[in-house]
Amino acid sequence: MPLGVKAGEGVDSTQVRRLVAAGCIPIGATAVPRGTPWQTWGHTDRGPTTNPWRADRTPGGSSAGSAAAVAAGLVPLATGTDGAGSIRIPAAWCGIVGVKVTNGRLPARDAAGLNAPGPLARTSADAAAYLDVLLGTRLADHPQPGGPLRAAWSATLGYAEVDPAVAGPARAAADRLAAAGVIRWVAHDLALADPAPAWRALRAGPGDRAAAETLRAGNDRRLARLFAAADVLLTPTTGDPAHGHAGPGERMSVALTWAFNLSGHPAASVPAGFAPDGTPVGLQLVARHHHEHLLVRVIKGSTALSSA
Repeated sequence: MPLGVKAGEGVDSTQVRRLVAAGCIPIGATAVPRGTPWQTWGHTDRGPTTNPWRADRTPGGSSAGSAAAVAAGLVPLATGTDGAGSIRIPAAWCGIVGVKVTNGRLPARDAAGLNAPGPLARTSADAAAYLDVLLGTRLADHPQPGGPLRAAWSATLGYAEVDPAVAGPARAAADRLAAAGVIRWVAHDLALADPAPAWRALRAGPGDRAAAETLRAGNDRRLARLFAAADVLLTPTTGDPAHGHAGPGERMSVALTWAFNLSGHPAASVPAGFAPDGTPVGLQLVARHHHEHLLVRVIKGSTALSSA
């Protein structure tokens, strides 16, 4: 199967070596934005990487070229790495599937251990096969809970500002999953602390990490309580629709994604519909540590609904 490889990762990374051994054929390096602090927009030395849905919008990043190549049909799947949302954000804005595995299951690309690899793919089957190769698993054979998965919804995680243009389609997609019997809603009172200061402190390197670890521990406790009552957590993937090539302004595209780089939970984005401007919107799925098989179950249900 043809494979796009995220620029800067190379063919000697753990995930590329495993995919090649399984029969994938790398056909080219995909673009990563340069010159911007978050690498979620900006230009390469060949100009901006454009969103296949709207050329005046970014595909997100930093796995920008990988998502754009998959969405445009150049390759069926491509590699990504996700330190704050760098798989899930471009997956959301390009209308494809993107998965970040549990942090620590494979070597991280950053000293803080916040980065994790994963696929960008057009189909649930390709995403699941990629994860099996990457993790050495058979996710389809993993024991599954009987009946619909217990699901909790949060539009903001308790701290984020979210545009109704993305919250509406994401919630509608989640409700379709409930109506189809893929999930059933459970009540919860999840309200996380904004992970921004902890994420920044941990990425900054040696220094006073006490406050960061305190914030992280508090969020971990809140998430543990949630996942005692729910199998999956659903949110919008981003707080806003895809922005232009000049950048997002004061908006934080990572607002809903980097909480799960801090906590290490596996997380995915699946297509949820479209914002009023015609750009794709993502629905974020989050599961317990090492429960990627539950993400795959919901991804299959969501893509089946979108193709019906």
